[in-house]
Amino acid sequence: MPEALIAAWATPGIVWLALTIGAAGLIRGFTGFGTALIFVPVAGLFVSPVEVILLIVLTGVASTVALLPSAWGQADRGEVGTLALAAAVTVPLGIWIMGQADALALRWLVAVIVGGTLLAVVSGWRYAGRLGLSGRAGIGAAAGLIGGMTGLTGPVVIVFYLANAREITKVRANTILFLTAMDVIIALNLFVGGQMVAETVWLAAILAVPYFATTLIGKAVFDPKYERLYRTAAYSVIGLAVLSSLPLFD
Repeated sequence: MPEALIAAWATPGIVWLALTIGAAGLIRGFTGFGTALIFVPVAGLFVSPVEVILLIVLTGVASTVALLPSAWGQADRGEVGTLALAAAVTVPLGIWIMGQADALALRWLVAVIVGGTLLAVVSGWRYAGRLGLSGRAGIGAAAGLIGGMTGLTGPVVIVFYLANAREITKVRANTILFLTAMDVIIALNLFVGGQMVAETVWLAAILAVPYFATTLIGKAVFDPKYERLYRTAAYSVIGLAVLSSLPLFD
């Protein structure tokens, strides 16, 4: 058995990581988002910021296989492409900031970003208009910066889509497509930067098993008729993740 695989199995908190990624898979399959919002705050208790980001983007391959084929035909690919291209420009800066920042400060930042995202959408804030090219590029750029810095690739885009008066099926498909693009962009940046660590790659492979299984379950129960359930499930699990990750409770 490879030494790196043995080390991966010995990761502190691996059971909690597996349970958390499993819960995230259910929500991701059902809503199209939520993995980073759920996993990043809890994973930050056990592994370093760069390892958290690696785990998010590498396990994302599992959800991509399960979700991307159906989302591709339902998404607004032009709009998502604009968001992703803008994000690609700012991801390297976010990764650089992550490498310079204090780990505890990043944990607080994660809690604030996730909590703020949750409050924005739960409060009922809605945006009924349609942003132009520059507006979409700005949202994508902000998502790329925050994603590279913390692994939270979706909050800015999620707030925009959940606050927008659109069909829930298209919101889900657009989010899936954007998060898939972000996984690829961040993974390439980390690979080029020499930050792909064998032990973390093995750990991602281990966690991908429960993640893939629960993503399929979440996908199977998705039904656009149950929009209230769709939103309530996502909000509840995200809120629990924020509370459990606060540095106050160390």
